[in-house]
Amino acid sequence: MSELHTHTIGSVSGKPERAADDRPSADTSAITASAVTTPATTSAAAATIQSAIEQFPEHKARTLRFTCGAPRSATVIGDGSRALFLRSDDPEDSVTSLWLSTFDTTAGTHEEILLADPRELLPNADAEEVPAAERARRERAREGGQGIVSYSVDAAGDRVVFTINGQLFLTQIDDDGCGARTRQLAVDALSATPDADDTPHIDDAHAHHTCADEDDAFDIVDDTDPNDLLPVLNPRISPDGRHVLYTTGEHLVMVDIADWPQSNESNESGAPNTPDSPNAITPLHDGIRAIWGVHNGPDHAEHTWSIGLAEFAAGEEMNRYDGFWWSPDSNAVIFETFDSSAEPTWYISDPTNPDRNATSRRYPQALTRNADVFLTLVDLEFDGHGQYSGMDARRIAWDRKAYEYLAVVRWTAEHRPLLLVQNRLQNHDQVLQVEHNGTTTVLEEHTNPQWLDLIAGTPAFTPDGRLVCAFNDMDTDTNRLTVDGKAFTPAGWQVRTVLDVGDTDVLAAAQRTPDNPQATDVPDAWADQADEHDARSFDVVRFGYDGSITPVTMSPGVWTASRTGRGIVVSGRDMDHAKSQMVHLFALDADGNPTTANRFPALDNHLRADIANHAQTPGFTPNTRFVRLGEHRLYTAITRPSIDSPYAGAQRLPVLLKPYGGPGHQEVTLSQAAYWDAQWWADQGFLVVTADGRGTTGRGPRWDREIFHDMKQVTLADQVEAVRALQEAAPEADTDRVAMIGWSYGGFLSALAVLDAPDTVQAACAGAPPTDWTLYDTHYTERYLGLDPETYRANSIIEDAPNLTRPLMLIHGFADDNVSIANSLRLSQALMAAGKPHTFLPLTGITHMTNDPTVARNLLILQRDFLIQALGMTPRA
Repeated sequence: MSELHTHTIGSVSGKPERAADDRPSADTSAITASAVTTPATTSAAAATIQSAIEQFPEHKARTLRFTCGAPRSATVIGDGSRALFLRSDDPEDSVTSLWLSTFDTTAGTHEEILLADPRELLPNADAEEVPAAERARRERAREGGQGIVSYSVDAAGDRVVFTINGQLFLTQIDDDGCGARTRQLAVDALSATPDADDTPHIDDAHAHHTCADEDDAFDIVDDTDPNDLLPVLNPRISPDGRHVLYTTGEHLVMVDIADWPQSNESNESGAPNTPDSPNAITPLHDGIRAIWGVHNGPDHAEHTWSIGLAEFAAGEEMNRYDGFWWSPDSNAVIFETFDSSAEPTWYISDPTNPDRNATSRRYPQALTRNADVFLTLVDLEFDGHGQYSGMDARRIAWDRKAYEYLAVVRWTAEHRPLLLVQNRLQNHDQVLQVEHNGTTTVLEEHTNPQWLDLIAGTPAFTPDGRLVCAFNDMDTDTNRLTVDGKAFTPAGWQVRTVLDVGDTDVLAAAQRTPDNPQATDVPDAWADQADEHDARSFDVVRFGYDGSITPVTMSPGVWTASRTGRGIVVSGRDMDHAKSQMVHLFALDADGNPTTANRFPALDNHLRADIANHAQTPGFTPNTRFVRLGEHRLYTAITRPSIDSPYAGAQRLPVLLKPYGGPGHQEVTLSQAAYWDAQWWADQGFLVVTADGRGTTGRGPRWDREIFHDMKQVTLADQVEAVRALQEAAPEADTDRVAMIGWSYGGFLSALAVLDAPDTVQAACAGAPPTDWTLYDTHYTERYLGLDPETYRANSIIEDAPNLTRPLMLIHGFADDNVSIANSLRLSQALMAAGKPHTFLPLTGITHMTNDPTVARNLLILQRDFLIQALGMTPRA
């Protein structure tokens, strides 16, 4: 965002006035000299801060990590003067509603408008019964909220669809943007308990196709059974706003949206419309029918065929959660079907209820088979009333044997669909264009000796038809973008996500790596904060195809954005603010009028509004400093006890290592929220150290690939290096008393540390650790370890169990469908066989996310007490 705010909105609700240029704003803040310190306090304030520290586990659990009440999931719509977003009502409310941020561009005013409130639409919105497939999708997406947790909007930005408690809803935004009407779609057919005399309005139209080699496991549905219509999963509205497509997992279902009566008319049920109510439910008779299904009959008893869903590996590792895609003109659809029968069958049980059967599922276990994935291209037919009447389908063909991963499907206006497919080792990919007959044309191919990164938002066509792709440029040690095969983003700028592709530029989230000898100079706009815009900062930047760099975010932090027309919404966090920020901007011309530019121009003349954030804050500011440690100059965050803590100024403090450590992720970022946990631990009497070692992102593809085939040794060596270099940066560090905690890969690293580096790390708590990499999934694990079983044995920690001489606590949820509890059980079994005492906390009903508030709170306290005893510390009263 720009430093210039010629037209700034002074409030985010009501009818605010334009404010003067000197209004402070989030995007002009900066942190000083790589440090954030706790403010000076009075005795009373000190007591308040210490009270907040003590209550932190409870507050963190009740507020879903302080995210309840914060705006999220913003999408700019229309000409950019409007944006949708989700937000719950208060700091402990997990039920999110749909909201609209809207500018009156003539008056220069702004409003936030509630479009749909789940509690007004359904009486049981607080007690969701989420279908199993939707729970799995939320687990893959790390979604912990309730209510409206995702939505789909049409191309005009007028109609939005979503589900609440398994029911399908449509919101129609008023033309003036000042309100909306919401109703349940296909209410009769999708009602769980319809009246006895209700007859669902189900369209019995037949379909035809020309897919000569169609597998008999899935086919067109000629007659719809009402039982085929539920559950409602992943609904997507057509770009023209006339239809909704969703999947039940076994059927694709088409809903033809009935025309909404005028506000002064009664609807077909006889009930009057009440457009003045933002959540008026107006039942109408929408057409609905299942149009395609998979057969999981006697020969497919395990339900291994699915339709319209993303397979596990896509959702967990590729960040692809969709399984069907509308064409821009709403006249065609691409949908996925997959058969998971080749994958091993795994079972998740609830030992606290031995009378219940274990739940079986297919899991893409490393070194075994993946699901077989297919795509079908369908031309849709509609009658004169806009009702679905049939289809013409053909299978999309590519070399599925050589490229078994479907990573990306993208279909944008005026262009043919794009696919990105990868081979099993992910070191070779193809960008494919889907032709009308279902064949594919190779547009680009890429290779890398280790692996190719997936960059969200790529590949993509520019509006004028050029192809933008990701490029792991090993020569310049930079993750770059290309347009028609030519790199245009500069060396030393690591592109992480493509947010929007225009005719003149690409909007992206990127990290600058100033250590790169080929890096360009810092932009003038960042001159005062040049040292902060590095691998710790995810900046939103406009990269011109001419090589230009235009920063959008000014404050170093962790940012993302949504852009369309003349509007942009920037969201994220920095070190100066406890709450996340969401800012809506709309561009004006030199005279203060909406500009006619067809893409978003420089942000030096715009309307601006900060979206309200109702989230709770922890009540303290992390006392965190950033340093570079060791010969690898590891980015490191050191969090000390707050200045009002009993441990403030201690000459010796035991060290708590709190890494993630695994490939493809960073912990050391310029986000205050990233260090709230660390501050709580520091005020328990620790010096908390988080060091990002080799394999973590942000420093270029060579750094990422240092762990190739050797995750175990390299990631542990970097944590040991950080400890050995620590006293120079923190003389109070007692490196004879070091503990480590972590979850997932961090749990693996914690257990590894006490097994293989007991002289450095004297105690550890390992949460959900992947102890045996043959028990993790294909796409993640094989990318780094390949296909040689000996590499997996070398990177496992099971055989290291006899080495244990230090206290170790294992923590794992029985319901974890990502990192199976078998990992911890196998390590525990090996430790028992070796006669090595250890502590094991099995968590019933807990998945990889640990969303239960009581469990989340108590886990912090139990780990603290375990480590205090293990290191011989004196517990606080």
